[in-house]
Amino acid sequence: MKLSAPIYILKQQAKALSDRDKVRLHIALDKVAAREGFKAWSHLASTWQRQDTSRSTYDQFNKGDLILVGSRPGQGKTLLSLALAVEAMTRGNRAAFFTLEATPVEVNKLLGAIGRDASEFRSQWLLDTSEDISAGYIAQRLANEPPGMLVVVDYLQLLDQRRDKPNLDAQVRQLKAFASSSQTMIICLSQIGREYTLSSKAYPSMEDVRLPNPVDLSLFDKACFMQDGKMQLHLTSSAGA
Repeated sequence: MKLSAPIYILKQQAKALSDRDKVRLHIALDKVAAREGFKAWSHLASTWQRQDTSRSTYDQFNKGDLILVGSRPGQGKTLLSLALAVEAMTRGNRAAFFTLEATPVEVNKLLGAIGRDASEFRSQWLLDTSEDISAGYIAQRLANEPPGMLVVVDYLQLLDQRRDKPNLDAQVRQLKAFASSSQTMIICLSQIGREYTLSSKAYPSMEDVRLPNPVDLSLFDKACFMQDGKMQLHLTSSAGA
């Protein structure tokens, strides 16, 4: 049976239902499962093990990749990035989440929305909410980390908001170089311009990425675009070079 949306989106919907109707989360999860045609959430979850979007997406990434994940607000890109981080950690790797957008409490709530808790991965998980986050800051903070780490940057358009930081293109180049040299997978979350909503395209593309300042987007090895609970993965020209 096909799910109407990825599991992390369904969990988010259940959490919202729980908050709205003032019912326990497990009851809300079962209601969502029933809507999807399953007897209970446990039955849906067992089916999902064969439809794990984060797992199948993770398997298409390589060490040293610089990856862009873009969508309009509310489409699940942050939840997907956290699911990918969890997938990395369940495979024995480290994961880091650098955010200029969310608070630690908000990140932990998002982890809860995909059914996980940071305490499960204490020795593998790094959350950084510093106002100093930039490409140089990330490279310095991760200088001694082992290969295979998955790093999320939340989000691309905020990296050069401070005048004392290099321009966005320079920072993307630095992230690209660091990913390659350290054999780290770096995911940059990205905004998509409002103009996309006026188009007839099923998914956004590189042309829809909102760029307040010029950036050579061909520096990204892969790009994943999300819309209406679905996603599409693109290889860029650099990936085929």
